Amino acid sequence: MRIAIAGAGAMGSRIGLMLHEAGNEVILIDRWPEHIEAIRKNGLIGEFDDRKIVAQLPIYSPEEIIEEHETVDLIVALTKSMQLEQMFHDIQPIIGSKTFVFCLLNGLGHEETLAKFVPKENIIFGTTTWTAGLAGPGHAKLVGSGSIEMENLAPSGKAFTLEVLEVFQNARLNPIYSQNVRYSIWKKACINGTLNGLCTILDCNIAEFGSLTVAREMIEAIVAEFAAVADAEKIHLDHSEMIDAIEATYDPQTQGLHFPSMYQDLIRNQRKTEIDYINGAVWRKGQLVGINTPYCAFLTQLIHGKEELLKAK
Repeated sequence: MRIAIAGAGAMGSRIGLMLHEAGNEVILIDRWPEHIEAIRKNGLIGEFDDRKIVAQLPIYSPEEIIEEHETVDLIVALTKSMQLEQMFHDIQPIIGSKTFVFCLLNGLGHEETLAKFVPKENIIFGTTTWTAGLAGPGHAKLVGSGSIEMENLAPSGKAFTLEVLEVFQNARLNPIYSQNVRYSIWKKACINGTLNGLCTILDCNIAEFGSLTVAREMIEAIVAEFAAVADAEKIHLDHSEMIDAIEATYDPQTQGLHFPSMYQDLIRNQRKTEIDYINGAVWRKGQLVGINTPYCAFLTQLIHGKEELLKAK
């Protein structure tokens, strides 16, 4: 299968490398000049648990995708949420009438963005438990294992989605065909919607947040807002299950010492966050259906205020 990875950072590098090793024709698309230069010069280095590989993969900036580029069968979307629309605007030459998009972004509301560029029948949504990191430009550190859940957005897209499932299975990416991937997306967004913003504003890791006497009250309020808005979209988030899933991350022996990605983006690297696609999306969706979401609204505003103070880009 001819596959483009739109957003070839840490996770894009992992998925691109594993699909390449399975015999697929993979191209990478990214905006980081040093990353592009390093891969062109030295290949994409993948440091797995038990081995190290170097793959000579073609990589382009979005602006280099011109009319002469051949269309692809599948685009795996792995940009930051706020970069998604511009990325797909720039790479339109590789999008044909039969091109599918597999969206693995965190957060909510991406189907509206992607539907501007491909029919809804050609959209696959998913979540992943794989992890990945970058040791530097062109050098991915890929430890541990994981899985990928996927489901076609429209019934007519199931046949091709099952082809993608087989391709990902051959690449040992452990795909699962879901009957309700939107639930998994909302569940992940709900967990991120508590830990990401709160740890960032409070300047603490997950275990430190969990130790606070006010932690339970805050997460209950935020989960209630996510559950109410999800219910309006016919997605049932069980309140107790969400609380249990969030509190399970407090353990310092597992995830507790971890600083969420939003903290790393904003506090460590002064980068703008994806808050508008997590709590901000719940706030926005709630307004459309008359559901009040004061915690999500305030947390979104606090994060944007912090972005301004830190001059995040």
